[in-house]
Order: sequence, then structure tokens, then C-alpha cells
Amino acid sequence: MKVFVTGATGVMGRSVSSALHDAGHDVVALARSAESERALAEQGIVGVRASLFDRDGLVHAMAGCDAVANLATHMPVGNSTMRPGAWKSNDRIHAEGSRAVASAAREAGVERLIQESVSFVYADQADRWIDEDSPIAVSCASEPVVLAEAHAEQFADTRNVADDHRTAVVLRFGTIVGDDAVTRWRLARVRSGHAVGLGKPRSWTHVVHPDDIGTAVLAALGAPAGTYNVGAEPVRRADLVAAFAEAVGQEEAGFYRRLVLRLGGDRLEWLTRSQRVSSTRFRRLAGWEPAHPRFDAGWLTPMVIADAG
Repeated sequence: MKVFVTGATGVMGRSVSSALHDAGHDVVALARSAESERALAEQGIVGVRASLFDRDGLVHAMAGCDAVANLATHMPVGNSTMRPGAWKSNDRIHAEGSRAVASAAREAGVERLIQESVSFVYADQADRWIDEDSPIAVSCASEPVVLAEAHAEQFADTRNVADDHRTAVVLRFGTIVGDDAVTRWRLARVRSGHAVGLGKPRSWTHVVHPDDIGTAVLAALGAPAGTYNVGAEPVRRADLVAAFAEAVGQEEAGFYRRLVLRLGGDRLEWLTRSQRVSSTRFRRLAGWEPAHPRFDAGWLTPMVIADAG
């Protein structure tokens, strides 16, 4: 297949582009600048200059593509997440960029759209298991992500088009833990004795290794239409934080105080929910198997070694 990828120079995009390329698919990627175009060329990927918000430019860029994987994000890192306007770009990408991508893919005759999403849109369910039918809790922080999912569903709406076979697949990924900027920031905080834990220590969180994002999108090329959870087995937040401490040789790492979380408002609230998320449906229907099914400190070792070097 010929697959158009947005966000190809990011953590998710690099994993996806590599997985698609290794599987023999042709990868075309959105290049927002000459710098990103050069970075894509170094990966052996054809970059097409266009803006994520330019529908006509996207239609041209997607010409001849069988599928689109929309992975564009712009996540702030560290303490900058608390600054006014820090999430503006990321919110616009989800709310407006996803609409442009879905509309352009429809106009370009693309048959399959794969839209990135996040599993922490689900409501807090304490110790209960969460699957794709569980309730979500929409807040100011999560609304742009929910809009992105809705735009993917609209792409696949064929009620007024005869003999159309458009398919949308939404992948709700767990929090990325691996070779990315947020993980490195957390490791640095733990080394300095600062807190990194969010929520209650005994609550659950859903994580995904970057390598498994690429294979998930690859599997989504043949998956039935729908929304799926994607990640490793859920982990207790206390165990996640303990693994960060272990990775950098510290005895322990702490959790943020409730006052800090309250000050963070909606931006932190949805990151503290207890979410014991199951990815069983995607594994069963798409045949996906994660290379990293259970989280441990080994996920962090490559970053620790690299930083030491």
C-alpha cells in the first residue's frame, strides 16, 4: 500500500514510518519545512511540502495514497505544560488539523484513515477493567482529542455515497514511555530527587512503548473499522514510578502533591485517572502483538545509557 503519514518526524511517526517501510509499504510523509523534508529523506521517506491546515495542499499530497495515518501532535514537555497557551498548538492540531486531514483524505479518494488518539480520555474506573465500550470523560483538555476521533468517523460516513468503502480506525494509545522527550525529562527529575508520579500510587495507568506504535498502525491497515485501545498491560502508578527510580539508581521517587494537581486543572486531571485499560480487542481483531507487553525498568535502560554516554 501507499501510505501518507503526518507527524512522521515525531516519536510516533518515526516508529510508524519504520514499521511500514520494513513491511514493504510505500511511505509518503507530510513535510512542513525544508528541515523536516531533509530529515525524512535521511529515513528513506519521500516528504511532500504542505501544511496540516491546508486542505487543498493535503489533497495534492495524498494523491494516489491508499491510506493515511494521522499522527501529528505538538506536546509540550516538563514544566512548560503549565504555562498559559502551552497546549494551544497541540489542541489546534487535534481540533482543526484532524478535520483538514480527514476532509482531504476523502477528497483524494483515500480508502482508509488511521487517527491517533489517547486512552486517558476514559473516565476514572478505579480497579475496574476498561475496554472500548467504557465511558469517556470529556473536559477542556480532552475535547480536541474527542473532536479528532469524530472527524475520523465523519471520514468513514458513507450514508450518502453509493459503493464507497472508506474505513476509519482510531487508535487510543497509552502514555508513551521510551525514547522520547517526556520520558527523558522524567528521568532527569528522578535523578534530581523530584516527584514524577501523577494520581494515586495504587491507581492504574496505561502505557505503550514507541516500538509498538509502529506495529499497531501497521496492523491497523487491515483491521476492521472502529476504535481500539493500544498499549501494554496496565500498570500500577506506584510500580511505574518505582521503575523510573530503579532505572537511574535511586531508592525511590515521589508523587506530586494534590495542591500541584489542583493548580494544573483539567490539563493534569485526565492524566491522574485510574485507567486499567485492556487492548485485547485490537489484539484479537487486528492480530497485533506488542513487542513490549509488560512495562518494566528495561524500557528506560536505553535512555539512561545514552544520557550517561
